[in-house]
Amino acid sequence: MNEQPKAIDENVPATPRLGEIGLQNFAPYLMNRIMGRYNASLRDEMAALGLTTPKMRALAVLSVMDGIQIRKLAVYAVVEQSTLSRALDSLVADGLARRETDPGDSRAVHVYITDAGRTAFETLWPHMAQSYSQMFAGISGAERQAFVGTLQKILSNIRKHDF
Repeated sequence: MNEQPKAIDENVPATPRLGEIGLQNFAPYLMNRIMGRYNASLRDEMAALGLTTPKMRALAVLSVMDGIQIRKLAVYAVVEQSTLSRALDSLVADGLARRETDPGDSRAVHVYITDAGRTAFETLWPHMAQSYSQMFAGISGAERQAFVGTLQKILSNIRKHDF
């Protein structure tokens, strides 16, 4: 009843089940827990600024890559395009961002952070930086650099976009 999965090629071991790996050794689970905790640590500060996680992510990306197309913003902000569209409607209504149609391609829309949006993000940034710093407490600079390098390789392995 509780059979082990069989390897297709007898020279290649079968993939272990999640119960055999364990949640504490399953990287996607750990990454989700870390990001959930990180986002929760910012919730009160975001709410005070009228921001949600998708809005904060959009402003964070725009603070670094201003004027990008909506489809790229969705990828970089790690937000579904439909959710991002609603978040952008709100950011625009609140004067934190603006949309502009690309003069060379009327189908392409670029998003820009406004001065008010930059101020809101700069107000939130110290809290983001503190949470980031707390995540790496007791971890050396070399370990952090190696970890980030590993994350970049993982992202490259699973990337669906060329950017």
